[in-house]
Amino acid sequence: MDKFTTLTGIAAPLPLINVDTDMIIPKQFLKTIKREGLGVNLFDEMRYDREGNEVPDFVLNKPQYREAEILVGGDNFGCGSSREHAPWAIKDFGIRCVIAPSFADIFFNNCFKNGILPIPLPQEQVDILMKDAEKGANARMTIDLENQEITTSDGEVIKFEIDPFRKHCLLNGLDDIGLTLEKAAAIDAYETGMEQSRPWV
Repeated sequence: MDKFTTLTGIAAPLPLINVDTDMIIPKQFLKTIKREGLGVNLFDEMRYDREGNEVPDFVLNKPQYREAEILVGGDNFGCGSSREHAPWAIKDFGIRCVIAPSFADIFFNNCFKNGILPIPLPQEQVDILMKDAEKGANARMTIDLENQEITTSDGEVIKFEIDPFRKHCLLNGLDDIGLTLEKAAAIDAYETGMEQSRPWV
């Protein structure tokens, strides 16, 4: 998993509440178990019409937001089913940070497991960041995970909280497999000891 330290990028505004996982990645795209290739179908039913043409007014289709790496959303982001394809699609599109007043628990946890930083903030702070994101491609935000700070394009700094363990995992690029491999030496020592003390097992 890629490390997350400091991210400076374009923030796309998506001022919608209750964005569920079916909106993020519709059910017809859940046939794959690969984490790559889903970004093109992120928000598929809002990004494309029935003929498969881009909807010009959708934020991620606008030229200034096509390279967005941060998404500023509304309350209860990621609600609905528990599909892990939702964070897969978000990350494959290129978004590494989602900011919203609140998140659905399963989606929130899945983000961390896939190298995405979800940041819950009070509504008034999200409103500040939403307005900053609406300025377009020239208004770049910076997310500093080490110092737990968001800096707007105007230099305003907003602090955020994060669980220390999850922060450690993101800073070091550790998913569940990576965390296990950190203990590889101890696991090997245990297995060697078991072979010597219980060779009949």
